Amino acid sequence: MTAADFRIDEEGQGLILHLTGDWTATQLGRVSRRLDEELHDRKVASVELSEMGRFDTAGALAIVQAANCVLPQSAWAQRPEAGRTYAMVEKLERESAGPPPRSPGWIRGFAKVGRGVRDFFDEATLSSAFLGRLVVATGTALKHPSRIRWAAWFSQAERAGLDAIPIVAVTNFFIGAVIAFLGANLLTQFGAGVFTVQLVAVATLRELAVLITAILLAGRSASSFAAEIGSMRMNQEVDAMQVMGVNPFQALVIPRLAAMILMMPLLTFIGMVAGMFGGLLVTWSQLSYGPSFFIQRISEDPMMGTHLMVGMIKAPVFAVVIAAIGARQGMAVAGDVESLGRRVTAAVVQAIFAIISLDAIFALIFLELNL
Repeated sequence: MTAADFRIDEEGQGLILHLTGDWTATQLGRVSRRLDEELHDRKVASVELSEMGRFDTAGALAIVQAANCVLPQSAWAQRPEAGRTYAMVEKLERESAGPPPRSPGWIRGFAKVGRGVRDFFDEATLSSAFLGRLVVATGTALKHPSRIRWAAWFSQAERAGLDAIPIVAVTNFFIGAVIAFLGANLLTQFGAGVFTVQLVAVATLRELAVLITAILLAGRSASSFAAEIGSMRMNQEVDAMQVMGVNPFQALVIPRLAAMILMMPLLTFIGMVAGMFGGLLVTWSQLSYGPSFFIQRISEDPMMGTHLMVGMIKAPVFAVVIAAIGARQGMAVAGDVESLGRRVTAAVVQAIFAIISLDAIFALIFLELNL
């Protein structure tokens, strides 16, 4: 086997293309590019095949694409079988449709925006349908408590709630410490360092504890719900449940929703305690305000109960959002791994976005209520 090569001779009748070596898919190499460069805007009159070895459709395609004319069958008189291969490839290349015309960039941009708007409304429609089924399933569970799968409830509560206590406590501890550091550095410049205690308490009780806890659970539990239910969808276990007469919402969605509603307030309260403890240690070390002073300042503020109530009111709402979005994305998984990855990512992103948006709405509502 020898590599394909060529040389071009010029005669009075036109160019003569001498083919040497094996013009096959394994021996072409870069000769097709060189042939195209040599024959640019030049037409071949005949082909010399005395030194050519084997010849297949790859070699024929290289000649068809490089030559600026259709070689007659007489040019292949020395190798009729090569001529038949060339004629077949030339016909297919001539009759095959070219690439579709590309639209201008601004049209493609509008089309992409239109697809995005359509996908948004499709997602909103499917989410509304899922919410309706979830409401019906919740009403059925409350109407028939004997059908509640208590084992699944407690299992999900342990996995989504109790197992998240360490990360929630540690994260809120450092958040409270950071708020205390900022307050100590800024407020002491104005001689108001004592108000660092109120700053830590208000920020932790009202906003940060519940928000940080919800974001952690959005990344931890929403993704877990989407991955678990999505894997069951891929393995057709959800379809098997329906065949056996088991409602997937009762078996998969309701236990996760109930577990989040039960455990989110507990985790929020733990986050509040951890954040306050972090602020206490910082004010003790930086401002020399002891624990008794810290606790006294908090207990003497009549608004602390209101701030605690505001934070705890948000917890179950965020829990419903996290569980519903995670289960919704899991139920939307198709039969491939790529779909599972997209849905898990969408569950986390949508849950975090919904939490922050709801937190802003709650802030406006409580502002109007003077709470």
